[in-house]
Amino acid sequence: MHTLLVWIVVILAVITIVRTIRILELVNELGGEGHEDEITEKDNNFNGKLLIWFLIVGLGGMIYFTIDAKKYLLPIAASKHGVLTDAYLYQNFAMIGVVFIITQILLFGYGYKYRHKKANKAYFYPDNHRLEFWWTVIPGIVLIGLIVYGLKLWNEITAPASKDSMVIELYGKQFDWTARYAGADNKLGNSFFRWITDENQLGVDEKDLNSKDDKITKELHIPVNTPIEFKIHARDVIHSVYLPHLRAQMNAVPGMTTEIALTPTITTAEMKKITNNPKFDYVLLCNKICGSAHYNMNMKVVIDTQEDFKKWYKEQSLVFQPAEQMPAPATMPADSSKKMAQGGLSGKKVVAAR
Repeated sequence: MHTLLVWIVVILAVITIVRTIRILELVNELGGEGHEDEITEKDNNFNGKLLIWFLIVGLGGMIYFTIDAKKYLLPIAASKHGVLTDAYLYQNFAMIGVVFIITQILLFGYGYKYRHKKANKAYFYPDNHRLEFWWTVIPGIVLIGLIVYGLKLWNEITAPASKDSMVIELYGKQFDWTARYAGADNKLGNSFFRWITDENQLGVDEKDLNSKDDKITKELHIPVNTPIEFKIHARDVIHSVYLPHLRAQMNAVPGMTTEIALTPTITTAEMKKITNNPKFDYVLLCNKICGSAHYNMNMKVVIDTQEDFKKWYKEQSLVFQPAEQMPAPATMPADSSKKMAQGGLSGKKVVAAR
């Protein structure tokens, strides 16, 4: 109730101010006071100078805050295609910046130069076809160049992965990520959502020979300077694989396989030195709002040297343990076996398990 009364008072105050201003305008008109005489040439000169000062301060502030904001940006790209996309982005920024500065100088400069003076008379200049032609053609050529180069870059980034790429599956579900490595054969075993159990959370086909050397991890390690092909799946809703430092993103869609290929170029240890941050870590995020705990859906990513990756990978467990590594079934006491053979434990026939 109190808030409603405050809003009513504010609205009534605004209405009162507006009506008062209108009354003062009517009084001036009835008194024969012309508005033209109220604005002097001195006022116009002052306003013109304010335009120039606003231009200088505004451009200075824009340049300062643009440079200052650099500390909030991502560090240099850690993938081959990321370097290309960053260069393309900066080219666009530079072009936009140049156009912005030129147009602002013209806008405020003309405002100052052509401020109202009683001695000046406006010149009627309805059109200039040559000028219109050039300011249409030149931006058109520039935009076509940017689009053609951007399409070329896009085709390179989305091209099929090379045959020697390491195959890794990224599996998303509410609200975590799982990585599955293809093993020595570089082929992932088949998987299907109906095969998912508590023990087999990715629904991997145990009968598929390609799955025998697959490994599942909760931390993504990739070797530096090695082409990687990510095969992406989702269990429940649409997620999005987002690797900001590698400048890569691809949706994870239930019922289909999406893919993205990249080559990491900077190890985690090297990036710690570049950023001067000993706690730096690469990260895999979900870039789709996938539910209440979306904000917490992330995975640590480590870019290793070739040697460090081999050591880490060797320590990881297989999806399906070989039979000789499985624990042996528990044995029954000798007296219990005799009783079962005689049917003494339950009074029922006992069928020996094979």
